[in-house]
Amino acid sequence: MTTREIQDEILRLKKENDFCILAHSYQAHEILEVADFTGDSYALSKMAKGVENRNVLMCGVRFMAETVKMLSPEKKVILSNPIAGCPMAEQMDKEMIEAVKLKYPGYTVVAYINTTAALKTVCDVCVTSSSAVKIVGAIDNPDILFIPDCNLGAFVAKALPDKNIKLLQGGCPTHAAVTKEQAQLAKELHPDALMLVHPECRPAISEMADYVGSTSGIMEFAKRSDAKEFIIGTENSIVQHLQYECPDKKFYVMSKGLICENMKATTLVDVLNCVKGEAGEEIIMDGETIMQARKCIDKMIEMGG
Repeated sequence: MTTREIQDEILRLKKENDFCILAHSYQAHEILEVADFTGDSYALSKMAKGVENRNVLMCGVRFMAETVKMLSPEKKVILSNPIAGCPMAEQMDKEMIEAVKLKYPGYTVVAYINTTAALKTVCDVCVTSSSAVKIVGAIDNPDILFIPDCNLGAFVAKALPDKNIKLLQGGCPTHAAVTKEQAQLAKELHPDALMLVHPECRPAISEMADYVGSTSGIMEFAKRSDAKEFIIGTENSIVQHLQYECPDKKFYVMSKGLICENMKATTLVDVLNCVKGEAGEEIIMDGETIMQARKCIDKMIEMGG
């Protein structure tokens, strides 16, 4: 089958079998073309909550499918490929953070949404990369334990010098692997390009950027900007997506190593087999976990996240 034939079959089957397909922005372009909604993890979760479909297919990684299930517990939620995890979400567990909380009594625990459902059960409020500064700034308590991404946490701390933000050594290994030298080389190769960087990158790289923001923020900035050339400091699939959306502009990778293997685990054929009911993994969560983990997400929504 050709790519187009596979896509047509997916479109037919998702309607026949009552599926809503969510695709994270880091997915391949041919998957985005058959999705009902594309975007970052939290935006997709909110979109899923409003659809009437009984079945939701998350083309992304496990914590994203968990978030969809938490916000839409009545729906059947399928993760497109069971091996698609997230190293950042998995590097800290509930027991570890419970132990850290004992060392820092009185601190408000702020969890990046890129965390497991189990870990969210012991956190006070959730944030996304686009809402982190706003929400942490609105917390009355000056003492903050920010987990798990120390690079995003450092970005928040710089923006909010009045806060006492405790960071742990964690984060996205893909973004954190980019070196200052690689970023400098990209600027030398493309001197007229603006550098747009995700805050999961190291602080030294964020300081070099013309814009620092979420994946959605980076894409919106590039589309609206009058500039014609951009270096993209996040997952390299965004370069391709922007090339399709803005053919009159030029986009360059900041590092050829900015590739998330977990996001690339899902293929178009995986999506086809999922809407057939022959692949994927249903996300099963008990009611107590959903109730406890949702508290920090509900708090984020309450605070305007």
